Amino acid sequence: MQPVSAGLLAAVVGFASAFTIVLAGYAAVGASPAEAASGLMAVSFAMVLSAVLSARTRMPIVIAWSTPGAALLVATGAPVGGFPVAVGAFLVTAGLIVAAGVVKPFGRAVAAIPMPLAAAMLAGVLLDLCLAPMRAVGAMPALALPIVLTWALAMRFARLWAVPIATLVTAVIIAVATPLPEGALADIWPRPVLVLPVFTLDAVIGIAIPLFIVTMASQNVPGLAVLRANGYSPDVPPLFVATGIASAVAAPFGGHTVNLAAITAALCAGPEAHPDPARRWIAGVAAGCAYLVIAVFSPAAAAFIAASPPLLIQAVAGLALLGSLAGALATALARDDDRIPAIVTFVTTASGLSFFGIGAAFWGLLAGGALMAVQRVGRPA
Repeated sequence: MQPVSAGLLAAVVGFASAFTIVLAGYAAVGASPAEAASGLMAVSFAMVLSAVLSARTRMPIVIAWSTPGAALLVATGAPVGGFPVAVGAFLVTAGLIVAAGVVKPFGRAVAAIPMPLAAAMLAGVLLDLCLAPMRAVGAMPALALPIVLTWALAMRFARLWAVPIATLVTAVIIAVATPLPEGALADIWPRPVLVLPVFTLDAVIGIAIPLFIVTMASQNVPGLAVLRANGYSPDVPPLFVATGIASAVAAPFGGHTVNLAAITAALCAGPEAHPDPARRWIAGVAAGCAYLVIAVFSPAAAAFIAASPPLLIQAVAGLALLGSLAGALATALARDDDRIPAIVTFVTTASGLSFFGIGAAFWGLLAGGALMAVQRVGRPA
């Protein structure tokens, strides 16, 4: 039962800690409440891939949705053409992930993106959402302050459960203090919504490419590091191909991207899952099966969030992302020589700059990369 319980814990914590961010991302790029619920359900079902890959490889391969990718969607905003254009970008991102596994030169080119710049871009994407808790405290202190204080206390005594506990407290506060509109939870049965994709160059450059880079740098690379730190050496290209295909299947129903898990992977790959590393793959299977059950109930969570005060939901999402922001900034500023290009990437991305319909994440990476190239010209390798 030890690996089974570890897998169930990983699935529950993974969903409860980040589903508000995913829903906020879908809403930001123009999804209707029904489309957002469908997207959440689609990526939850796609994470059943954990069970397939774990059973096949006999390693604890845990799949998660791209939480930083969802935060990127919040920062990007609705593209011209609405959610169908975003879905088209999701499909392009899925294709790029498959290409990273199939085409070795392409995979090497992706790996060559300087980590400080990728981390700085992620930090710039996360910054605005991470400010939401304090904005909520300023706007509605009686409702938001208990959420923030609960999170802070939970960080001290039950760090792993801090965000799920804060989410539960938020749900109670919303139910008690902000009555939901009549009929808000009337239709909570799973109902996939097919969205026909629309492909535009602006969305490819402004959504698909940044989403791909953030997913690879912030999820897949750390996910592989967790596995290797625990003594596992999976064949990487098939993992990218599998997650890319799963993302492509989820995209027409509104799902953005799935990838290797990082934080929740540590729950399944470490000694907490089982003393014997050869038995920990069971935790990955359990996590995948748990997501199958969670996916069925995800529309109920989506309906509740859609009928709730947006600022409170953003506050919980911001609390969930503070750790990611801290890690991204630490990586971006780790080396003295790369700090200024990283800061340029960070502030450009955080500024919300947009040209030709292309969002700030792309321009931030471009600006930081150009400055880094200028600084390195003529220097010995």
